[in-house]
Amino acid sequence: MVYVLRSPLKLQETVNAASVFLNTLTPKFYVALTGTSSLISGLILIFEWWYFRKYGTSFIEQVSVSHLRPLLGGVENSSSAGLFSSVNGDTEPRTNVAECKVWRNPLNLFRGAEYSRYTWVTGKEPLTYYDMNLSAQDHQTFFLGDTQQLRPEDSVMQKAWRERNPQARIRAAYQAIELNRECAAAYVLLAEEEATTITEAERLFKQALKSGMKLSGKDTNLVVYIKRRLAMCARKLGRIKEAVKMMRDLMKEFPLLGMLNIHENLLEALLELQAYADVQAVLAKYDDISLPKSATICYTSALLKARAVSDKFSPEAASRRGLSTAEMNAVEAIHRAVEFNPHVPKYLLEMKSLILPPEHILKRGDSEAVAYAFFHLQHWKRAEGALNLLHCTWEGTFRIIPYPLEKGHLFYPYPGCTETADRELLPSFHEVSVYPKKELPFFILFTAGLCSFCAMLAMLTHQFPELMGVFVKAVTSLWPFQRPGCAFRGGVFFSYCCLPSFG
Repeated sequence: MVYVLRSPLKLQETVNAASVFLNTLTPKFYVALTGTSSLISGLILIFEWWYFRKYGTSFIEQVSVSHLRPLLGGVENSSSAGLFSSVNGDTEPRTNVAECKVWRNPLNLFRGAEYSRYTWVTGKEPLTYYDMNLSAQDHQTFFLGDTQQLRPEDSVMQKAWRERNPQARIRAAYQAIELNRECAAAYVLLAEEEATTITEAERLFKQALKSGMKLSGKDTNLVVYIKRRLAMCARKLGRIKEAVKMMRDLMKEFPLLGMLNIHENLLEALLELQAYADVQAVLAKYDDISLPKSATICYTSALLKARAVSDKFSPEAASRRGLSTAEMNAVEAIHRAVEFNPHVPKYLLEMKSLILPPEHILKRGDSEAVAYAFFHLQHWKRAEGALNLLHCTWEGTFRIIPYPLEKGHLFYPYPGCTETADRELLPSFHEVSVYPKKELPFFILFTAGLCSFCAMLAMLTHQFPELMGVFVKAVTSLWPFQRPGCAFRGGVFFSYCCLPSFG
């Protein structure tokens, strides 16, 4: 009997001694204790919030899943599994790589004449290293991929595209021109990076085209690239009809190069001309179920249908009489466009600030939304009432697809990998749009509650030290060991005075 009760009695003595120690502490100690706890939890909260805004996940949760779960014998679930499940629960044989393919931006700006000017004014870099590295790979493949025996100037240009420093790339281009005055790729690089105005870039592109046409068995890829950029120069310099003709001729001359999306350049130029019948004709050819979609295709189609009814559209009148057939078609077109890329409306409605578009985009991602809105916002503003109709109807899309990562309505389920790819393509000062909108992680809410609770205790202890002292003593007096005849064994409190005696 003595052996059985020795441990509970010793534990009771320890608790009693701790209670006496706590009763002797002054209110200043409790103020310092709660204040320090509030400060530490506040710092953790700030760090968690920063990490969540930057990386889209909780640091504590990530560490727990990555390091603690394997130690505890847990199995890490693949983040990609289950995102594209069919109705029957079977995973569709589609990979994240295919879903998150990065495309060249058809309307990408000129580095020297546009991107660099932004850097001079703001001191910020509008392009990420990942984006520029993709462009370097594109140029090497596009301009030098078909050459079996590289000429000396081609070898120089191959190194030039890989240079990270813009001045080093420009010096390499001049070195290639010294080796061959007709090196078209070198003039292309100078037009893209050294020219500080569109006029100067156009002059260099014309020189590049002249040199490119002299090549034996002219390089098709190089010629197409130069002609396209010349058409874009004409568009930027206000010669829109000339630009439209150049784009149409290019599409007729090279009909198999549809993957370059030259029709998106054509659509934007036609919208600037307000040639809506021609825009509809282009859409009739490229807005086909068998062809890949883009934000430009879907939202331009929605703009044309919205333009037909938006000038007389009134939400109050529509709620009373219902939607007409034309209005219903416009709303359905908007819902279709929003399902394809849900990030665009906030830029068109100027709920989010625009930045310069990247050189590469991710379809259905925030990067594509930035690129589309940057060039097409003016066309939506020009159509009277179109933005009002968009504002009144775009959020209805999300009631049609309540679980976008699992099941779509008109398109495949929304890819779950877009956020990660967009963070690589868009500059760090831009807040990447996330869809579906993520809820705050549990640990951020827990840390916020802990910080607030500790801060409240610190304030109450500082303002009412006597009352808080009485409260602490009352709480400690309720501890089970304070009652005589209590013990603890096996996780359960019980009265050992009722134990039977053993002789």
